[in-house]
Amino acid sequence: MGKCGFDIVYPLSPHIKSSILPLIMEPDTIPQASTGRMRLWIFIENILYIGAAIGLALLIQAFVVRPFIVSGNSMDPNIKNGQYLIIDQVSYRFREPARGDVIVFRSPPEPTKYYIKRIIGLPGDTVTIDGKDITITNAAHPEGFTLQEDFITHTHNDRQTTTVPEGKYFVMGDNRSGSYDSRSWGVLPKENIRGRALVRLLPLSTIEYLPAQITYEQTD
Repeated sequence: MGKCGFDIVYPLSPHIKSSILPLIMEPDTIPQASTGRMRLWIFIENILYIGAAIGLALLIQAFVVRPFIVSGNSMDPNIKNGQYLIIDQVSYRFREPARGDVIVFRSPPEPTKYYIKRIIGLPGDTVTIDGKDITITNAAHPEGFTLQEDFITHTHNDRQTTTVPEGKYFVMGDNRSGSYDSRSWGVLPKENIRGRALVRLLPLSTIEYLPAQITYEQTD
């Protein structure tokens, strides 16, 4: 976003106008060559301002935040088709992705496309899916705990077990019956993650900070 600028113009006494004529000239006394140079400088200055604004916008989009429009229903009903999201690309430089985060990433099976899913399994976890129930087993919970997912309305009768390697994540869409995710193409490399969903901006009636973000309670 550019900074607002303003000019300050101070009134001058008529008795001193002639002494500063080289700096301030009335329109009918400005030589044609000076007018041309002034217009050229204004044009160059405007180009520089526009270039700086575009460069700043590109830097912000590349390293800080980036807008995305959701296309598809894999996160339904919590994030819907056509919604406008702002993605935070900074947080994961300072902390690890957490279970329950909603993230945008480059799809392993289709690297030119971005997917949006929820993190279910972390590095070192064993994720066991039995129908609508998901159990996480890891060093801290060798007996395992079941994820409480009351927010899931579209379930699917899956049965599989996956151990998540270091540097990888197991991700799933909230629409379990209509999501193409780690159940199909495997674990997600950390380097594919672009960022987490920070703000839902549109539609206006759905504006939300950290949309669909949840913290899983660990129930043995």
